[in-house]
Amino acid sequence: MADHYEVLGVSRDATPDEIKKAYRRLARELHPDVNPGAEASERFKAVTHAYDVLSDPKQRQQYDLGGGQAGFGGQGFGGFGDIFETFFGAGQQTRGPRSRRERGQDALIRVEVGLDEVIFGTHRDIEVDTAVTCDTCHGSCCQPGTSPVTCDICHGTGSIQRSVRSLLGNVMTSSPCGSCRGYGTIIATPCVTCQGQGRVRARRTVPVDIPAGVDTGVRLQMPGSGESGPAGGPNGDLYLEIKVRNHDVFSRNGDDLLCTLEVAMTDAILGAHTTIPALDGDVDVELRPGLQSGEILTVKDRGVTRLRGTGRGELKIGVQVVTPTRLSSKERDLVQQFAASKKAPAPELTHFQQGLFARLRDRFLG
Repeated sequence: MADHYEVLGVSRDATPDEIKKAYRRLARELHPDVNPGAEASERFKAVTHAYDVLSDPKQRQQYDLGGGQAGFGGQGFGGFGDIFETFFGAGQQTRGPRSRRERGQDALIRVEVGLDEVIFGTHRDIEVDTAVTCDTCHGSCCQPGTSPVTCDICHGTGSIQRSVRSLLGNVMTSSPCGSCRGYGTIIATPCVTCQGQGRVRARRTVPVDIPAGVDTGVRLQMPGSGESGPAGGPNGDLYLEIKVRNHDVFSRNGDDLLCTLEVAMTDAILGAHTTIPALDGDVDVELRPGLQSGEILTVKDRGVTRLRGTGRGELKIGVQVVTPTRLSSKERDLVQQFAASKKAPAPELTHFQQGLFARLRDRFLG
C-alpha cells in the first residue's frame, strides 16, 4: 500500500498546514465532479484517507510508529501486516448496502366512547393525521420516469473500505459510504412531491369496529394501519386507547351496570310495578311490598356484553325509599291513623347502620 506521505506529496516532517494545503490542492484536482473516471476516483479516495490519518495527531503518531524500519532481528512488520490483511482485508465480507425501505412507525390515538356504546360495541370512522405513500412516485422516491443510480464512490456496496496501518500491520476497516449514506444508490432526481422520501403527511380515514365490553384503558391493536414507511416500506401498527365517558345515571362495575331507583314510601309499603329506561331499552321492575332502602334488585342479562366470553352482565338497581317532607293536613291525619293502627314501638337505639350509599356500594360490589 502506498505511503500516506507519498500520496499527499509531502515529507515526513511536514507541518499540519503543509498537509492541509497539499490535500486541498489534490482534492480540487481529483474530485469526481471535476475529474470523472475510475482512476481519479480511486486516487481521490486514497488522498482523502491519507489526509484523515495524517491530520489527526494521534493517528499520525501511530502511523509513524507502525511505519518504522525493521526490528526484531531485522524482520519488519510486513509479515504481520500480510497476516492481518489475510484475515481483515480481501477475505472480509461486507453486509452490502442498506435498504431505503423501512417499516413505518406505530401510532397511538385515544378514542372516547359512551357507556351505551360499549354494551354491544360500536363503529367509528376515525380521522388520522399520518404518513402515507406518495401518490406521485408510489414510494420509489424518484421523479416519475427516473430511477436511483449506482453510487460512483462505493460502486453500489454502500460502504468504503480503508486500510489502517497499526503497530501490527495493515488492518482493513469498513464504514458507510458518506456519498450515498450506505444505500449504494443515489436519488439523482428526487420526487418533487415527497422530496425523495417516498411518503407525505396526509389525513386519512380509518374505519374501526370497537368491540363490546371494552373499558377505559383498553388498547386495541390494528396491524398495518399506522404510518407508511419510507421509500414504500410497510405500515406500522395503529393502537387505539379507549376512554369510556361517565354516565349521569348508570355506572359500571366490570360487566355489571349499576343505578339507583328512588321509590315513594307508599310504593315501598304496598308494592308496585314500574318501568325504567335502561341504556339498551326499557326494563320492567316489580317492587314487592315492604321494600327497604338499600335493597338491590337484579335484572339478569341487561349489563355489558363480556369482552372475553359470552353473555352479558347484570343490571343492579339500588333502592332508595323517599320519605315525604311536606304533608297536607289530610295526609298527616292519614299517616297518624296508620301509625296508631300499627302501634309502632317508640324510637330506640340499636346497632350502627351505615349510610344508604355505603350499603349500596357494599351490596353492589359484593
